[in-house]
Amino acid sequence: MDSDQHLSSTFIPSLYKPAALLPIAKHKHSLLYLVETYPVTIVIGQTGSGKTTQLPQYLDQAGWCADEKSIAVTQPRRVAATSVAARVAEEMRCKVGEEVGYSIRFEDLTSASTRIKFLTDGMLLREVLVDPLLSRYSVVMVDEAHERSLSTDILLGILKKILKQRPDLRIVISSATLQAEDFLRFFAGDQFQSDTESGEMGGNIGRIISLEGRMYPVDVLFLESPVEDYVERAVKTVMDIHLQEAEGDILVFLTGREEIDLMIQLITERAVTLHPKAQSLLPLPLYSGLTSDQQMYVFEPTPESTRKVIVSTNIAEASVTIDGVVYVVDCGFAKLRAYRPSIGIEMLTAVPISKAAAAQRAGRAGRTKPGKCFRLYTSQAYEQLPETTIPEIQRSNIAPVVMQLKALGVDNIVRFSFLTPPPSKLVIRALELLYSLGAVDDYAKLTKPLGMRMAELAVDPMMAKVLLSAQSFNCLSEILTIAAMVSLQGSVWIQHDGDRKSSESRRRKFAVEEGDHLTYLNVYQAFVTKGGKDPKWCRDNLLNYRSLQRAVSIRTQLKRYLERFGIETDETVNNPLYTHMGISQQPENIIRCLTTGYFAHAAKMQPDGTFKSASGDITLHAHPSSLMFHRKADWVIFHELLQTGEKTFIRDITKIDRSYLLDYAPNYYRIY
Repeated sequence: MDSDQHLSSTFIPSLYKPAALLPIAKHKHSLLYLVETYPVTIVIGQTGSGKTTQLPQYLDQAGWCADEKSIAVTQPRRVAATSVAARVAEEMRCKVGEEVGYSIRFEDLTSASTRIKFLTDGMLLREVLVDPLLSRYSVVMVDEAHERSLSTDILLGILKKILKQRPDLRIVISSATLQAEDFLRFFAGDQFQSDTESGEMGGNIGRIISLEGRMYPVDVLFLESPVEDYVERAVKTVMDIHLQEAEGDILVFLTGREEIDLMIQLITERAVTLHPKAQSLLPLPLYSGLTSDQQMYVFEPTPESTRKVIVSTNIAEASVTIDGVVYVVDCGFAKLRAYRPSIGIEMLTAVPISKAAAAQRAGRAGRTKPGKCFRLYTSQAYEQLPETTIPEIQRSNIAPVVMQLKALGVDNIVRFSFLTPPPSKLVIRALELLYSLGAVDDYAKLTKPLGMRMAELAVDPMMAKVLLSAQSFNCLSEILTIAAMVSLQGSVWIQHDGDRKSSESRRRKFAVEEGDHLTYLNVYQAFVTKGGKDPKWCRDNLLNYRSLQRAVSIRTQLKRYLERFGIETDETVNNPLYTHMGISQQPENIIRCLTTGYFAHAAKMQPDGTFKSASGDITLHAHPSSLMFHRKADWVIFHELLQTGEKTFIRDITKIDRSYLLDYAPNYYRIY
């Protein structure tokens, strides 16, 4: 018997590295000293250094949770908040929701005994509305601050304000790149001196500490010539690695859900042709639309004689660490938010990543042993990439931010302390939209009660307006359902490969002439009445059971928010399903109500079947998943925009009457 074979069959590898071996362990005392001494500590550490999982535990052990206080750790992404909470709870030998919990939009797993709470930075901002000085927390750790998400930037500005009134509060900012000085300069203001000769940088406000991550060397390989279709090339690369390289899991970076689903399907098809004795391939998706359970699969240990292929968006770039990855395949693009102030529309667009992001991606291969990173672009293309990604606040629709800041008592947006201020054009556009929605008055103050309530709802301003108008249109129950259905980050339809005809006919069963929103209402109604919330019924109707379960839970949460404002829903009447036959006058009310919020997302159909945005500046196409893909309409409103290649698609579309736009947004649309 081979001696290697003998050893591996008698020893079982540990699932986790002992915490004592993580790079952060030897810095434990210096970290605790800095947090004790200074209000702000900035931690530079590579992903995988253990900062997110260990630092909160060190603080807890050092007594920062005494006197009923707790530690908040914010994450820019939901996936990170839930997966890290699960990991830390396991290390502390408790269940998630006990000493360690998490809070993300529409999902709260915490209790009175929670001492370490992981939450998205957006959720912590919501807590500031209720508790302006965050008095429940002794330490707030802002993790992955270098990602510069909208909420992270706002949170840093708010924390800077809170510090002035709460010198006992401790702020820990962790960042994977060298933006640390910018963060310290931001908090220290005049006390900051970058020339260390003249005294310590950061004065008595804070210090920077660096934890070197344990990194193995990674060979980076570029393509010789550019590639047309990076998904196809990624599949080929994965198959080549699988057949030619030593063992180790593969992490593939693509831009979004559609590409990921396609790639997983292609790998599954090709894996069938492998030699029966060869190692098998296990492809797994990772993107934010998955439920918490589905996301957890990627962290499970790889089964015997199998190679895991994790196909992910840029979530896996910095937010989560997946052990066992030895090979990275990087498509070189990421979907980022891009706002076009001229047309008042925000879209998700796939753009080339920055050099900093490319380095982060490659670094994921060197976690457990030397690895390789296959870049699906040329070295010339790499040289052209920008150094860093533009912060979200400079390229997004900042209406939600402006509304949030006003609700937090920051009325003069221009004077707020931003890490990077948003361009004035974006501020003006945001105020125009909020004014048209009735959220701010002529003096740009939040209106009462509408504007204040809109800021409290955990949805974007447009949807908040729709929810708060629904009672007056007598369709609150229906609007709650529609809002829950469009808040899902994935599709409710399951596409069966090669069987488009049957899936079209199943879909038609629920289809409503007026478009997608009312069709969603039908699907939901059928799920909770006929379907009896049954997985088999969903399979038969090609519906995603998990997505619909999530819609039920989101709807309950939204209903609870409205009840807090004293808005009650009458759920006793079981509304008829809106089929082509028994249409009541109800659909018109629902569509009018949707228009009160989504008037800015209006488009007119052209003779060739495309749409033109209301401003006329941009050609839009109905997304293939929409019912309006082959249908005629004069005017429509839509929920969101996606840009793929050359085309801009609109998704979740409903027909409207042009007159509704003038009824509900007279100051947004002038009559031409």
